[in-house]
Amino acid sequence: MDDLRYGKRNRRGDWAPEGRITTAPVFTLPPKPLAFLKWLPQYFLPWNVLFAASAVGYWHAVAPAPDVMATLHWSWILRLFLVNCAAVFLFYGAFELRLYILRTQGNRFKYNARFPSDQKNPAFLFNSQNADGMIRTFCTAVPIWTAYEVGILHAYASGLVPWLTFADNPWYLFGLALVLPIFHEAHFFAIHRLIHWAPLYRWIHSVHHNSVNPSPWSSLSMHPAEQFLYFSTALLHLVVPSNPILAIYQLHLAGFGAVVGHIGFDKIEVGRETAVDSHAYTHYLHHKYFEVNYGDGLVPFDRWFGTWHDGTADGEARMQARYEKRKARANAAETTK
Repeated sequence: MDDLRYGKRNRRGDWAPEGRITTAPVFTLPPKPLAFLKWLPQYFLPWNVLFAASAVGYWHAVAPAPDVMATLHWSWILRLFLVNCAAVFLFYGAFELRLYILRTQGNRFKYNARFPSDQKNPAFLFNSQNADGMIRTFCTAVPIWTAYEVGILHAYASGLVPWLTFADNPWYLFGLALVLPIFHEAHFFAIHRLIHWAPLYRWIHSVHHNSVNPSPWSSLSMHPAEQFLYFSTALLHLVVPSNPILAIYQLHLAGFGAVVGHIGFDKIEVGRETAVDSHAYTHYLHHKYFEVNYGDGLVPFDRWFGTWHDGTADGEARMQARYEKRKARANAAETTK
């Protein structure tokens, strides 16, 4: 595909989509029903449907019977951990292999023209962004993910929280499933702003922001404290009456969904003239500029709080104006000491 039909490339070879990125037409006043209906397929396809399907498959093929999960035992806990490791390796690895190792589409639609593996970086373990990401993913992220999963499934199986069935509560559970990505976005924005507070940023979030040029293995490359906060999105199902499949879906939104914002490509080519949109540009701009786009635009928190960058020159100017105001406040505070 000719990526210049869809965007532009600067002198460094970095690619950016044409036009401005927009927040989802969900929380808009006055409502825009036509825009909402036009946007709605993006809410489901391809990612949310994929993660919902993976949750259903996981429940039927991997999760033990309820009477087994009612008792904590290393055998089924280890099984879940190993399956999660394998699934992450295959899912993340598929993007890494195709886009970054085989480089089947070169740097077409790639936001940053450089490939992380082409240069060593002392900010990472073993000077390698990929090695650092894989170590943090499998040594801390997947164990934390699995710990949440085990605890929640055990709570359902042992009767500690209500277990609603789809047969008895189809409409309620369907409605809950529809809003889980929205809750995930709200939760992500909240913890993300929290760990951008300077002391927490230096101690915790700076680890993730070492990946200025993110790639698939950057997705869960975080400090363990950030991973713990990130996967706490699933604790919703210990508070709100739900179903274990939806709890698994919530974890898959977080675990597998993390790769969506870190692919580094705007489109993934699947044919000579067809491609799947990654919707990764919003979060790429956050990695590039650090203090914009704390969310992904599903809920317009960044618009409401003034941190939205829409990928245009106007967005750049607003960001620079915000930086200058903050710098002026810091200088004023310094002179009053």
